[in-house]
Amino acid sequence: MIDLRQLQALSAVAAEGSVARAATRLGWSQPTVDYHLKNLDRLVGADLTIRSTRGSRLTTAGALMLERGEEILGLADRALTDVRDLAQLGRIRLRFGIFPTAAARLLPGIVSRVSEFGIELDATLEEVSPLVARVNQHTLDAALVYAAGGYELPFRSEVHTTRLFTDPLLIALPSAHPAAGRARFDRAALLSLASDSWVIGSTPGDTIDDLVREMFEVEGHKIDVAIRTDDYSVMLGLIAAGMAVGVVPSLVAANPPEGVVLRPIDDARFARELLLAAPAGPAGPVTAVRQLAEAVRRSISATD
Repeated sequence: MIDLRQLQALSAVAAEGSVARAATRLGWSQPTVDYHLKNLDRLVGADLTIRSTRGSRLTTAGALMLERGEEILGLADRALTDVRDLAQLGRIRLRFGIFPTAAARLLPGIVSRVSEFGIELDATLEEVSPLVARVNQHTLDAALVYAAGGYELPFRSEVHTTRLFTDPLLIALPSAHPAAGRARFDRAALLSLASDSWVIGSTPGDTIDDLVREMFEVEGHKIDVAIRTDDYSVMLGLIAAGMAVGVVPSLVAANPPEGVVLRPIDDARFARELLLAAPAGPAGPVTAVRQLAEAVRRSISATD
């Protein structure tokens, strides 16, 4: 079993570049640092540090252990903070990430509902790719993200995802567009828009944008991306002005501006799955994250 002091010793050596300076950093004796490093080497079955007259540095195995160890130390600190907060305040704090267009409609309701469970949220608003990275790094306890078209988000194996809602995608056209009279769009009708100007997201890695581009590319077309924005209200305003066409989720399209028509797409891939992602152990997410998932579901239902 790993002793947290072994990981603290390894982290201090990595930061300071020597056992002596690591001991000073930790307030331990040098033999104590040596003792914990050697025990960790024996536990792993490999040397995690290389020592020379110039100091100490990590081996490749040591660097991997440090990466995982920093996560373990962070979780240990988080556990202490959460339990102390619960004991002293009767509440738990979760670091929660959410993409901005969802935050605009859902975050107030989520905050209100999780408070019923004794949970407070430290909310971070970012696009999906940065949220995925932060969940993988364990700097968020949970994040609301989405994936469209069957694409998988690059989560690490220990991250658990809970599907909360399937959000159909719609094609958004200027009301004066020649195709605006169509009641629905199948694949052929979408491909007829190959010569139009398009507005797509500005952050790389958005699976909705990947889905749109792929559909045209497999047919030998390359869409003309005239405008990039992650703000759907801006996107719809530009479409209303006749500047482009685009694909938008139904959750953000309840009250489109005058001059925009929204049409359903008859293709099962044109939907996004809203997911709650959280680092989890073998038993799945912790209770607070499961309660957060329920609060998100209820908030989505309240917007229907």
